[in-house]
Amino acid sequence: MAYTDLREFIRALEKNGELKRISAEVDPVLEITEIADRAVKRGGPALLFENPKGYNIPVLINAFASTRKMELALQVDSIDSIAGRISDYLELKTPQGLMGKLSMLPKLAEMGSFFPKDVKSGPVKEIIRKDDFSLFDYPVLQCWPQDGGRFITLPLVFSKNPVSGKRNVGMYRLQIYDDRSTGMHWQTHKQGAEHYRRRLAEGKDERMEAAVAIGADPATMFSAILPLPPDLDEMLFAGFLRSKPVELVKCETVDLEVPAHAEIVLEGYVKLGELKTEGPFGDHTGFYSLEDDFPVFHVTCITQRKDPIYATTIVGPPPMEDFYMGKTIERVFLPLMRLQLPEVVDMCMPAEGIFHNLMLISIRKSYPLQARKVMNAIWGLGQAMFTKVIVVVDHDVDVQNVSEVAWKALNNIDPERDIQFTMGPIDQLDHSSRLPNYGSKMGIDATRKWPQEGFTRPWPDVIKMDEDVKKRVDAIWKQLGID
Repeated sequence: MAYTDLREFIRALEKNGELKRISAEVDPVLEITEIADRAVKRGGPALLFENPKGYNIPVLINAFASTRKMELALQVDSIDSIAGRISDYLELKTPQGLMGKLSMLPKLAEMGSFFPKDVKSGPVKEIIRKDDFSLFDYPVLQCWPQDGGRFITLPLVFSKNPVSGKRNVGMYRLQIYDDRSTGMHWQTHKQGAEHYRRRLAEGKDERMEAAVAIGADPATMFSAILPLPPDLDEMLFAGFLRSKPVELVKCETVDLEVPAHAEIVLEGYVKLGELKTEGPFGDHTGFYSLEDDFPVFHVTCITQRKDPIYATTIVGPPPMEDFYMGKTIERVFLPLMRLQLPEVVDMCMPAEGIFHNLMLISIRKSYPLQARKVMNAIWGLGQAMFTKVIVVVDHDVDVQNVSEVAWKALNNIDPERDIQFTMGPIDQLDHSSRLPNYGSKMGIDATRKWPQEGFTRPWPDVIKMDEDVKKRVDAIWKQLGID
């Protein structure tokens, strides 16, 4: 059964030895970050700080910080099984004949069960605060020493497309400015920013409504970071992941729906045209993202459970919790990439590449310069457009083994011949680009070169021992006493 809320997920983590309760008083200003950072880099458990200094609200962190925790979050034995389910749905075709149509019914019925379900109320409505509240009532972290303040780092930000009216849910950090306002870190290329620009261009309203949910069932939280197509509802995809619809409840002061089983919800609006300095912030790049102007989110109401749990995360020098979330995205979305690029065998985004800096791709090469075609196609695929370096290798290279990729790629390339540069959009957090959001990318064709690509010299084989010899040595290995 799908987790109903964050609490059921916490119980599952604890049952599986993946949660540590910390009763000692720990300061949410810097101290929780240092503890959580050490824990994730040592492969440690999720942490539930039961006594954050100055607060009686527990803090959950590192809940997604390993492959095993991600499997527990999505209730699967292997993340690749989700990719298999996606592949199954992508392969649905128009059935032929009565029997074909009948065979489709179970799958179609299952698809219908993913849609979000509106409910009248839920636990997040146990307390409704329209007057007497402050954002500082919650143990929001200051993560790193040079941060501009305290940041809400695991929020589900709900907004509506002003043209289509369709919902978007994204994860955009919120810097707390005062009791009732925060920054809204809508990066230029994100859907929230697009909704803001469209509303601003209309010039009809002074406000754009938004709502922020903190702490929900893990599939719902995870869905907020997925690079889905703009018109695909994240709550629908969350229903797919959990095989059960997400229950949504109407907000009190804005025309939006939020998860009924969330821990905390902030309702409010962004005043169109109002910008304020946000940052610096210790970001997932491992560097501080610099100060910049972003919209201001004004909170009009807070709804919450009677005894809320504050869910948060930290980002910084890899690997951290976000790496494991990103690795899951990589595996889940491989079938979607293959839909447009069927020659792709596998992909890998190493931790050191912090998602957008390095992508390793293996392909089944069928014609000359196919690696170049794949590079350019990836730069045209949604958020993959930010990829700074793409390395393409042959199908028999294990891209999950970064050492093998480096060995074979560096042996296979003639740098002048096999490296290409192009210009395009750059992640807004990239501090090295020549201009904000604008810079260069590099593609490396590390595949074996063909005569049709102008390579006329012999291409050598990789050194391998005969299988018979390996078996004979296997048989005598123990008696050799080398181990």
